[in-house]
Amino acid sequence: MLRRERVPVPVVIVGNISVGGTGKTPLVIHLAVALRARARHPGIVSRGYRGNGGQVLEVADGSDPGVVGDEPLLLARRSGCPVFVGRDRVAAARGLLARHPECDLIIADDGLQHYRLERDVEIALFDERGVMIGWSLPAGPLREPVSRLAQVDAMILNGAVVSPVPTFAAATFSMQLTGDSFYRLDEPSTTCDAAELAGTRLHAVAGIGAPQRFFDHLADMGLVFAEHPFPDHHDFCVEDLVFAGDAILTTEKDAVKLARLCLPLPVWVLPVTAEVKPDLAAFVLEKLNGRPPA
Repeated sequence: MLRRERVPVPVVIVGNISVGGTGKTPLVIHLAVALRARARHPGIVSRGYRGNGGQVLEVADGSDPGVVGDEPLLLARRSGCPVFVGRDRVAAARGLLARHPECDLIIADDGLQHYRLERDVEIALFDERGVMIGWSLPAGPLREPVSRLAQVDAMILNGAVVSPVPTFAAATFSMQLTGDSFYRLDEPSTTCDAAELAGTRLHAVAGIGAPQRFFDHLADMGLVFAEHPFPDHHDFCVEDLVFAGDAILTTEKDAVKLARLCLPLPVWVLPVTAEVKPDLAAFVLEKLNGRPPA
C-alpha cells in the first residue's frame, strides 16, 4: 500500500468507479467556476493523457493537446483556473501550488483511484449507464467494486440513470448538460443556433467516452446528420474527416485537436455546461468546514 501524502490545501476528488466518459470534465469546470464565484481560488490537477513522459507540466492556452491531453487543455480554457498535469497527482499538486501560491483548494480530475493524494472530499459521478452489471474489471466495467461508493461524500447522477446506483450515505445531486449554440472553430466569435444549420448536410464527429450522448443532444436540437463516432481521445488526422457535405459538428474536447488540422469543411463546436442541483459548491465548502487556506 502506498503512503498517502497531504498537500497544504484541501483536496476535492472528482472521479468515477466505471470506465468510459461520465461527464467529469464539465463537472470539474462547473465546480471550479462555482467555487471561484465564492471567492475561492481553486487549482486543478489531472493525469493528462499519453505521451508527456510522466513529467509535471502546467497547461497553457496554447499547449499541445498531444502532450498535456485534450481534457486538461479544455479545463484550462473553460475554468479560468491554473491546471497542472502529471502521472503523479501529488507532484502535480505541489508543482501547481509552488507556481500559484494563491490557490487555496485543489480539484483532482479523475483522481478517485489515485490513493497517494490525500483527499478531503470525494465526489463520484455516474451517467445513464449506472453501475451496469456491477462487476469489476476484467469481468465487468467497474474500476472498483460498488462497495467503494460507501466511502464517497457525494454522488452525481448525470442525466436519467437507468441502472440503479446505490448511494449509501452519500449526498446525491442531479446533473444535466446544456448547450444550444455553436461557435465556428476557425472564428470563435461567429456563432449560430440549430435553426441556422437545419437543411444542410451535416457530419457529427465525437471522439469522447460516450459519443452517443453528443449525437442524442444534437438530435434533440432537431438536427439531422451522419454520425461519426471515434475512440475516446482519438488523435484525428485530415483523412478521418474528409466528408461530402456542408459542415462538421463536434464537441469542445475534440475541437482542441481539430484546431491543428486544415479541414475541407467548416467546423461548428457545441460547448456544453453542467447544471448541478442542489448547490454542489456550497456542499463542498460545508464539508471542508471552513478550513483556512495554507
